[in-house]
Amino acid sequence: MRQLLVSCVISLLCINLGFSQAPKKNSSTEIYHSLQKLNFLGSALYIAAHPDDENTRLISYLSNNVKAKTAYLSLTRGDGGQNLIGPEIREQLGVLRTQELLGARSKDGGEQFFSRANDFGYSKHPDETLAIWNKEEVLGDVVQIIRQYKPDVIINRFNHRTPGTTHGHHTTSAMLSVEAFDLVNDANAYPEQLKLTETWQPKRMFFNTSWWFYGSEEAFNKADKSKLMKLDVGVFYPILGVSNNEIAALASSQHLCQGFGRISTRGSQDEYIELLKGDMPKGDDIFEGINTTWSRIDGGDAIGKILNKVEENFNFKNPSSHLPELIEAYKLLQKSTDKHWKNIKSKELENIITAVAGLYLEANANYTNSTPSGNFKVSIEALNRSTANIVLKSVNVGATTLTPNILLENNTKQNLTLDVAVPADTKYTSPYWLMEKGTLGMYTVKDKKLIGKPETPRAFNADFELSINNYTLTITKPVVYHYSKPDKGELYRPFEVLPEASVGIKDKVIIFSDESSKQIPVTVKALADDISGEIELTFSKGWKVVNAKQNFNIKKRGDSKTITFTVTPPNSESEGSILPVVKINGKELNKELVVISYDHIPTQSVLLPSEAKVVRLDIKKTGKNIGYITGAGDKIPESLEQIGYNVSIIDPNNINTASLKGFDAIVVGIRAYNVVDQLKFKQHFLLDYVKNGGNLVIQYNTAGRSKLGVDNLAPYPLELSRDRVTNEFAEVTILAKDHPVVNTPNKITPNDFNNWVQERGLYFPNKWGKEFTPILAMADKGEEAKKGSILIAAYGKGNYVYTGISFFRELPAGVPGAYKLFANLLSLPKKK
Repeated sequence: MRQLLVSCVISLLCINLGFSQAPKKNSSTEIYHSLQKLNFLGSALYIAAHPDDENTRLISYLSNNVKAKTAYLSLTRGDGGQNLIGPEIREQLGVLRTQELLGARSKDGGEQFFSRANDFGYSKHPDETLAIWNKEEVLGDVVQIIRQYKPDVIINRFNHRTPGTTHGHHTTSAMLSVEAFDLVNDANAYPEQLKLTETWQPKRMFFNTSWWFYGSEEAFNKADKSKLMKLDVGVFYPILGVSNNEIAALASSQHLCQGFGRISTRGSQDEYIELLKGDMPKGDDIFEGINTTWSRIDGGDAIGKILNKVEENFNFKNPSSHLPELIEAYKLLQKSTDKHWKNIKSKELENIITAVAGLYLEANANYTNSTPSGNFKVSIEALNRSTANIVLKSVNVGATTLTPNILLENNTKQNLTLDVAVPADTKYTSPYWLMEKGTLGMYTVKDKKLIGKPETPRAFNADFELSINNYTLTITKPVVYHYSKPDKGELYRPFEVLPEASVGIKDKVIIFSDESSKQIPVTVKALADDISGEIELTFSKGWKVVNAKQNFNIKKRGDSKTITFTVTPPNSESEGSILPVVKINGKELNKELVVISYDHIPTQSVLLPSEAKVVRLDIKKTGKNIGYITGAGDKIPESLEQIGYNVSIIDPNNINTASLKGFDAIVVGIRAYNVVDQLKFKQHFLLDYVKNGGNLVIQYNTAGRSKLGVDNLAPYPLELSRDRVTNEFAEVTILAKDHPVVNTPNKITPNDFNNWVQERGLYFPNKWGKEFTPILAMADKGEEAKKGSILIAAYGKGNYVYTGISFFRELPAGVPGAYKLFANLLSLPKKK
């Protein structure tokens, strides 16, 4: 399990951090801040493409200064990016970044939404993006989310009028947002959505611009600003004790897998928004002309009269004194016919009522998970820490109800226990967008009610029916698993519904470099007590498996059993798949449980296909022992071991002349110079290793936001750039046809660049010394050929290699040509 230490955060900002975090314990100032938000009936929606695209300063400003209900719609979950803190890529990275976005919103006070668009990787133009995304579906998602959220104001992060100047996903997010603005109030647009929601018309739309979009500060200063509004987002909040920018820094620092941890800032700071649609507000209030008071809804005048008075005369010493007024306002709100604001404000009022009463309500399961047709126990804790007259009338979890009807006396804890049965048709609580097979550009979500949601709804909640001052209302809390660890303290995890067993193969790609059979271990993990059944390994035509069906029995939940199958490849090069299937009481299970655990996010239980790719290839190599310096995290070492290399992980702290001896080649992991500070002191040892006859292969680093830690990345002049080739099908030309790297020990041909995934490569050098030989040329459509994807230079007796080829994606995906090319890099001939 990978754990990250995260600095302490201000407790008042820890709002809505997923289902698994510790329950919020509100101070009087926090309750008052919530009251201020309760009395503002206006909403804003910020729209962009990825996790980290959002402007946390502006979201926090709208949420905490304006007091508006504010949300961020990220079209994707960031699946196509890189991971600075661990090995998760693609779908697992999307799960991690989803939780980091929820963590960011817990700091800045916003909400979070997503479309079904899959982040397939970098795109240079909206045309390329929309050729992979299903435009009608993504646009429909944007329309549905706007109709459901009903924002008065929409703010785009990017400019819809400048395609080709930034990431294609960025411009596309703005283009779709602008188009959706004109569709959401049209009943003929996506009419099937009107079964779930209704038409809506936002008041106005803005573009969150800055001098950067004008090319320079000088150009921005000269620009026409008649349609621009300037907002000072550096405001200080005395009641919270922090400035808006400090909150924003905490929010953006949640994006740890992207290296966004940063120092907080203070002081005045201007943000600009350009009016795109609607009327220009008068002054600096983006909600000008929009009724954001309680009079917005029927019966709201009476509600507002009560709640504004509570805010004006708030009792910080004894907030519970306001319970009668809050209950009266709640009663009146239930009579409103405005379902949208009634639902929103009822939930906010319930939270405030619970907080002022000092109510602590918890439903704690006896384990992290159960299964369909299983059962579990729930321990209930109910505590009233005020003098209010509160009676716990009933508690309901699933189909189980207790009716204690007991008075919750001041500071006297009540404990109850429920036995809960899980219905056989209960759906798993794995991320809903991964439950069905999707496409390169889209996730498949059959249940349209789930579209937009950041997470799968919890399968079990506890409904606490309470009588407060003789008025009955129900407070709902998610069922959690509450526990402690000696080295971590008190912890919370989501309670999950999972299958009876998980089945998986450790290596998702298994390489057969010759005709020899391999022993393939398949692990079955019990997610319930006393399971038994049969496991079968299904396989593609041409492959053979000995004893393809075997029986198993596991007594205890959490235990596992490894069963070995002998797999024999075809005689010639081939690609296929093997799929383990567990059969228990007539039910077939073929998902692997992957647990993603970091300290800064809730633990995630993800069910993924247990299928593994098998590849038979004829590959030759020289040398045996490879040293690997880990960078931002990849699976290259495991991939190299698959083709017979002995790979040793090199501790950067221990790098010296002696420690590097004995390696036939040394590989430096992706972004190592960006994230491993020690390398700045060790680079001369690596270059000496080359000089003395070693092969050094350095994979891509960035020279932009994350600066290189060394001045002498190479023994000769070498400048990194942002050049990249994003089309994985882009034609590749072999420039150095006589160079050993394309001839020995494996002959490299254009066919070896077939069936690559996501991209060709990224952050290629664009300037280099005459000592380097460029090996390949490639380009995206309409661009000049990039020649810096692989550069090789002899240095002393050895070879220095710099490559921006995305081997970190291609090798784990089992791309045969990538394996052959990488083996050739490691096998480069040295001077004797």
